[in-house]
Amino acid sequence: MSTDNRPDWVAPEDLPAHVSIIMDGNGRWAKARGLERTEGHRAGTETVRTIVREARALGIRHLTLYTFSSENWARPKHEVGFLFELLVSFLKRELPELMEQNIRLQILGELKDLPLPARTALQHAIKKTAANTAMTLNLALNYSGRGEIVRAVKAIVAKGISPDEIDEATISDHLYSAGQPDPDLMIRTSGEERLSNFLLYQHAYSEFHFTTTYWPDFSVEEFRSALCAYANRERRFGKTGDQIKA
Repeated sequence: MSTDNRPDWVAPEDLPAHVSIIMDGNGRWAKARGLERTEGHRAGTETVRTIVREARALGIRHLTLYTFSSENWARPKHEVGFLFELLVSFLKRELPELMEQNIRLQILGELKDLPLPARTALQHAIKKTAANTAMTLNLALNYSGRGEIVRAVKAIVAKGISPDEIDEATISDHLYSAGQPDPDLMIRTSGEERLSNFLLYQHAYSEFHFTTTYWPDFSVEEFRSALCAYANRERRFGKTGDQIKA
């Protein structure tokens, strides 16, 4: 896909390299319309498709979507089942476009606990797109931020790495997102303003953007507005303004 769609109000170098999104509000979107929650999830997949396309067109290198948390297993069984059926159909529909647009699919989370059809579809899509290089699309599935950190610590201990050798890079190298930059910008829809156990380590210095828009109504225009707001912020990473200027 051509990158001529870059916004003229943001220089390419001012766009975030990595955007993460908490896609919240599907259920409330459906309820406001007198629909079943499942219809909100179905509508949300169309927004996923739109935002992935736009991120790719703008040249954003990494996009991470909070798709299903480890806490979401507590939802009604019929809703959980529908979510994974929707995931399978989404992957089958979108895989040709992921290939056409040179997008690599990665999963952040524990695949082994997912239903077999979803696990099979994901593994196929991951393998098929492994050589793609234009953008990485991360789906956080069966994901827990605290669980990810515990998993990383266990892996480090299992390797016998001494405490004196452990630094921030060691931790990062054992996270699901190893090899990818931390998110520059985190967007959450629906009016909630919390991380909800999402990329706790990686979001240490991310810029946050909250909107009251429910995910199914989150548009390209609002996505661009969030990117514009990000581009106009001064990222300090714990430093003072004077230190940055120096």
